[in-house]
Amino acid sequence: MARRWRRWGAAALRLPGRVRSRWRRSLQFRVVAVTMVLSVIVAVGLGEFVADRVAKGLQATRYSVAQGIAESGFRIARTQLGSYSNGTVNDSANFTASAEQLFNLLNTGSADGQLYQVALEFAGDQAGVSAPYSSPRAFKPSAVPAALQEKIQTPENANQGFSQYYTLTETSADGSGQISVPAVLFAERVSTTGGLTADVYYVFPLRQDQQTLNNVEESLLLAGLVLVLALAVIAWFVTRQVVTPVRMAAAIAERLAAGRLDEQMRVRGEDDLASLATSFNKMAMNLQSQIRRLEELSRMQRRFVSDVSHELRTPLTTVRMAADLIHDAREDFDPTVARSAELLQTQLDRFEELLADLLEISRFDAGAAVLDAEPVDLRVLTQKVVDGAEPLAENKGSRVVTRFPDRPALAEVDTRRIDRILRNLVVNAIEHGEGKDVVISIAADEDAVAVSVRDYGVGLRPGESSLVFNRFWRADPARARTTGGTGLGLSIALEDAKLHRGWLQAWGEPGGGTQFRLTVPRTVGTELLHSPIRLEPEDSQHHQRHRRLPAAAAPRGLVRSAAVAAIAPSPGDSSSRIERYPNTFVLPPAPVNAPEPRDTRDEEE
Repeated sequence: MARRWRRWGAAALRLPGRVRSRWRRSLQFRVVAVTMVLSVIVAVGLGEFVADRVAKGLQATRYSVAQGIAESGFRIARTQLGSYSNGTVNDSANFTASAEQLFNLLNTGSADGQLYQVALEFAGDQAGVSAPYSSPRAFKPSAVPAALQEKIQTPENANQGFSQYYTLTETSADGSGQISVPAVLFAERVSTTGGLTADVYYVFPLRQDQQTLNNVEESLLLAGLVLVLALAVIAWFVTRQVVTPVRMAAAIAERLAAGRLDEQMRVRGEDDLASLATSFNKMAMNLQSQIRRLEELSRMQRRFVSDVSHELRTPLTTVRMAADLIHDAREDFDPTVARSAELLQTQLDRFEELLADLLEISRFDAGAAVLDAEPVDLRVLTQKVVDGAEPLAENKGSRVVTRFPDRPALAEVDTRRIDRILRNLVVNAIEHGEGKDVVISIAADEDAVAVSVRDYGVGLRPGESSLVFNRFWRADPARARTTGGTGLGLSIALEDAKLHRGWLQAWGEPGGGTQFRLTVPRTVGTELLHSPIRLEPEDSQHHQRHRRLPAAAAPRGLVRSAAVAAIAPSPGDSSSRIERYPNTFVLPPAPVNAPEPRDTRDEEE
């Protein structure tokens, strides 16, 4: 039982959230809900108005009838009391009989107290003489409110009738107890010229009127509920007629977005919804025609690139053979011709790279790229790329620093494609690093392995981080490609990362360098949800501006070359840099007589 209560409580707690979700997502639900709320408001207001008018009408009618009966009784009482002789008044027995006769006369037509009740009480010398109470519903004069008694007992109010709404307490029909019944009370002190005075009271219970009013209110409530439900059903039906075509249009639009270009809406009638369906179908047909035309153009473009790339291989091979002969014999030529041979060899190398990249791009465009994955330690693969880029780094005056974890960073990847990605990132970082150091970091967790390449060059302007992967895009069009780049390297790298279902992302800031982050899942086919490395590095200008580093902060791996002399390799030591100081960022030695570096953190704040 406790489990059932907990289940009900949990369902009740989830109900508001479900209602909010349905309110946001369903137009039909909103229309029906608003219609019901407005209908309830209208029904309640209309019911209150009708019930109030019925109550006032019943009250006025009942009061008018009761007033007529009471005034008639008061006239009879005055006539009867005025006809009593002195002998009747002075004789106690005769007076009591006469009072009983008057009471019975006044009580005629009361239906044994069901319609009204009468009380008669004498004042003056006959004070205390009252009519008998033969009915179980008889009204007692002692129950009359004191204010009304004082009003009718005032001498100047003699023979004047007064009324007051009153709550009558009487015994229930089955005798089980006392009940309270709304009533209207009429009272008048009848005084004759012979000095005889009597107080006459008429009480008219409003029991039947109250029951009638209750029945009317119940009928109005039932009618209001039926009206609200009927309006809700009508609103649901009407909105369904409008919402259904819209839902069909949304479903067909989703199928169109999924590539099912032959979907169309059903056209019924000639109304506005039919016009909407017709317009939607025309739009779908035009979209289908446009998409097919673009697909055909794209197919022709890919075919053209592929065909041209293949056709260029034969003449390029011939030109390459002739250029190799000329380049080998360049020492026999004069300096101008020899220099021309060297330039020809360089441009042929670049042309071959461009041709290979175009072929690779055409494979991606055609969907023919295949992933040949195997478990690889990305530390080893990255180190090979670093070793291959050392000559370029020395030529640029940059140092490549690696920060690798102690444990293997294994992932199922295509070695050739990951090597191409890393080579592009490292070479670009060195090329645009302006002689500053390049930091390569690797981190791994249970789901993914990430490699980041950080440089401290000119950086990227806002919005350029999403443009660097476009084909043939360069941050500075005037910058020369000294390494023979084709402008397709990052585009191919991005496609290689997507083929692994991984991420290749870029971050940069003007004057603060850039950081590229490659994240691949450990297992092929696993969906990435996070990366072990943050895209924005901790030493970015943005982070330095928004936090104050402690004065005695631990060194962040930035040491001068002299400080790492102790860990420099001894002669004959074949250990690699990663084994010697994997967490050290080595800076060039400071120039002679260079001023001491000063703390600029406060200025950056």
